[in-house]
Amino acid sequence: MARIGIKNLVKEFGSFTAVKGINLEINDGEFLIMVGPSGCGKTTTLNMISGLVMPSSGEISIGENDVTHTEPGERGLGMVFQDLALFPHMSVFENIAFGLRVKNTSEQEVKDRVQQAAEAMHIEQLLSKRPGQCSGGEAQRVALARTIVTNPSVYLMDEPLSSLDAKLRIDMRTELKGLHERLSGTFVYVTHDQAEAMTMADRIVVMNGGEIEQLGGPLDIYRKPATRFVAGFFGMPTMNFLDGEIAAVDGAPMFVTDGIKAPLEGDLPANLSGRKATLGVRSEHVLATEAENGGKVSLIEPLGDATLVYFDYGGPTRLVSKVDPDRLFAPGDDLTFAFDANNCHLFDADNGARLN
Repeated sequence: MARIGIKNLVKEFGSFTAVKGINLEINDGEFLIMVGPSGCGKTTTLNMISGLVMPSSGEISIGENDVTHTEPGERGLGMVFQDLALFPHMSVFENIAFGLRVKNTSEQEVKDRVQQAAEAMHIEQLLSKRPGQCSGGEAQRVALARTIVTNPSVYLMDEPLSSLDAKLRIDMRTELKGLHERLSGTFVYVTHDQAEAMTMADRIVVMNGGEIEQLGGPLDIYRKPATRFVAGFFGMPTMNFLDGEIAAVDGAPMFVTDGIKAPLEGDLPANLSGRKATLGVRSEHVLATEAENGGKVSLIEPLGDATLVYFDYGGPTRLVSKVDPDRLFAPGDDLTFAFDANNCHLFDADNGARLN
């Protein structure tokens, strides 16, 4: 079993607390991605799972074993980091074989397993080369092959794609997802890239300030963010936010701010009327249609499959709407808009917690 249990995990560096008592269960065979801004505690948490950093308090278990104070080499983990740490003086074959040779594996088994790992990563033609003769994507595959050749039950990855160019990152996302399905191992992956998290993860852990803000499936987090922080972290462009208050208009709940009225659907607590709140709406739910709310276009960003229309509405910030590419707007144009009432997110004005 490669289930990972984390209980009340804390890491302090002097007076600074990097991880603040988090609890987390990672399922056997799961692809779990930890995401958040720099300094949120995600890499520190990964390093504590690996044993490279010892926790200040709390417990870590892998399967049925408490590994909180176990040395990294005794935890049965495979690790891939941003710095691939390939040996430049060794061939690709020897780089992949290194972990097996440390364990005194027989030469025939080394050859067989290196060949299998190279085939899995489609790098058989590179085995005689040195890392310096490989492209960035090839070197990344070598590092992955070096990890999978030891057949670990858990794979830990810390931003392994961050040094690759945009197209190669997309290609490697597909490779990693396929690799996970073939190996059926437990993957714990750290990134600050929301696209990596959304496209690869079974579940996502969103961290902020050393704490877990939300844990859930990619679409759950996108469609129903638990806090304003999570709502703003996911989505390109970022979610539109407006500060205002909740009012009852003709008995129906309404969000009101700067001359904008937005009907609210769904279950709302009865005591929210008159409460200060923040409304969050994604660009695809800002509808450029005939409505009572008006604005003036300030910027156009054609994306090919859609167009982003930025516009001023008279408030302190501008809004953005994602529209069909065949709809033609130009800076200075007037538009009217409405919000999709079924996709409006309300957050507490003070602590950012979700209200609806």
